[in-house]
Amino acid sequence: MVEFKLPDVGEGMHEGEIIKILVKTGEAVEQDQPVMEVQTDKVNAELSAPVKGVIKEIRIAEGETVEVGTTLLVIEPTAGSAKSETAATVEKASPRPVSSQPFRTLATPYVRQLAREMKIDIEKVSGTGAAGRVTEEDLRQYASSASAKPVKRSIAPASNNEAAPAPSEKTSIGMQPSASTQQIERIPMKGIRKKIAEHMTKSVTVIPHVTSVDEMEMDQLRALREQMLPFAQKRNIKLTFLPFFIKALVIALKEFPVLNASIDDATNEILMKRFYHIGVATDTADGLIVPVIKDADGKSIFQIAEEISRLAELARVGKLTREQITGGTFTVSNVGPIGGLQATPIINHPEVAIIALHKMEKRWVVREDEGVIRWMMNVSLSFDHRLIDGVTAVRFTNRIKELLENPTLLFAEMV
Repeated sequence: MVEFKLPDVGEGMHEGEIIKILVKTGEAVEQDQPVMEVQTDKVNAELSAPVKGVIKEIRIAEGETVEVGTTLLVIEPTAGSAKSETAATVEKASPRPVSSQPFRTLATPYVRQLAREMKIDIEKVSGTGAAGRVTEEDLRQYASSASAKPVKRSIAPASNNEAAPAPSEKTSIGMQPSASTQQIERIPMKGIRKKIAEHMTKSVTVIPHVTSVDEMEMDQLRALREQMLPFAQKRNIKLTFLPFFIKALVIALKEFPVLNASIDDATNEILMKRFYHIGVATDTADGLIVPVIKDADGKSIFQIAEEISRLAELARVGKLTREQITGGTFTVSNVGPIGGLQATPIINHPEVAIIALHKMEKRWVVREDEGVIRWMMNVSLSFDHRLIDGVTAVRFTNRIKELLENPTLLFAEMV
């Protein structure tokens, strides 16, 4: 028999949530056939059968969170299998991103859980979200059209056939639960939202955050982008301001390498990194995902723009691989298109800094003792005060500011 265990795919993974079991006990499977969908950190992955055989036992259930090394399935190898029929244990597997098969329904772990509670077969629901993703509203519309009754986790008043709840010290005898109490719905903190919460809690617990805010004049960068737009459009490239920021970041990181470092808390060592993998915080239906542009220092502005678009689309449809969301050395969060003047962004541990870009707007500013109108934008830099001093952080921001306010310097400094 072959025991198929939840594999350790590295990068600090300790557990996974079983989203969907694709096989049944007694079913014959081929080697490399998808048998299970699992949520690991911020990536949905399909686990494949390590051998050809018959499913003899399924030891976990959908919705269950299990640790790495937990036996998921027991498979009896059949003739032609690469494994012999002697006892074997399989602990390694190569998870594949879900949605690689077009007939599979796209949905977040929360929506899948809600579908199970509402007793809806999610494969029958038409999705209206990005790339056909099934949303919570899609489930409720489906339930309504099918005259189904959704399962709500709410506190309802006792019916005439039930005993009324015993009065507490704060509740008068005969008083019914308030209307606001009846409207409470309890939703499990799980899946990607749970991982985000754990990661953010660790970051603010371990790292002493300090945030520095500055403003930049953007008129020259806006003019340069306008000049480059026709060339980008010919190559079908969406050219935003973000690629210019990333190039300026890389130049500044090379001059202030401590902001591209990390701290090994176990060994109390500073890890100085000579590569530049820039994470780009991306808002998705699943929550905030941070795909990473690897070796950004070796890519042109157009190449970075293409990479941003490609990774953002993969993030929106849930097709990012673990490799694409790990290994970052510095993160940028572009909230400008949404708005906001400043923030205190939380550092993406184990990195030591993160910069947030805010909305661009026209403001009155003083230049050579005269009031003029300029396109201005604020930036917020959060940094790890264990490693980075305030003076260093401000000088780092000043360098980025210099490069972006005089964008021709970007090309002079590129290597």
